[in-house]
Amino acid sequence: MIKLVVALLATIGGAAVAVQSKVNGGLGKQVGLIEGSFISFLIGTLVLFFFTIFFGKGNIFAITEVPKWQLIGGILGAIYVSILIFSVNKIGVTSTLMAVVLGQIIIGAMIDHFGFFGGENYPITGKKIIAILLLIFSLYLFNK
Repeated sequence: MIKLVVALLATIGGAAVAVQSKVNGGLGKQVGLIEGSFISFLIGTLVLFFFTIFFGKGNIFAITEVPKWQLIGGILGAIYVSILIFSVNKIGVTSTLMAVVLGQIIIGAMIDHFGFFGGENYPITGKKIIAILLLIFSLYLFNK
């Protein structure tokens, strides 16, 4: 039952990304690509600041103790949002998100296969390769 709830939450997160893509794409058209990305992150930062104050249970000052490579998430997020703002305005939300999912699946499979970043190993099998190839083909068909 818990897996179903988590999958539902992930689906809601995916829906939020789809809406965010179009909203940020419109913002980028109005204010510019980099400026739109900045505004999006600024508002998100403010929301998370207040969430941290009122609901946070961790220790934000432990940032000095984590491996430095774990701090690149913000950089990757900025790259992601900037690319989405650009892409949505060029190829639409669906094509953009299909490409995003494809990139996530390919890199996710590599991370799982090799156990990068301290993760467990989940080997890439022939079935997984076929699934990835079908995703690539579906992206091709969708944009044809």
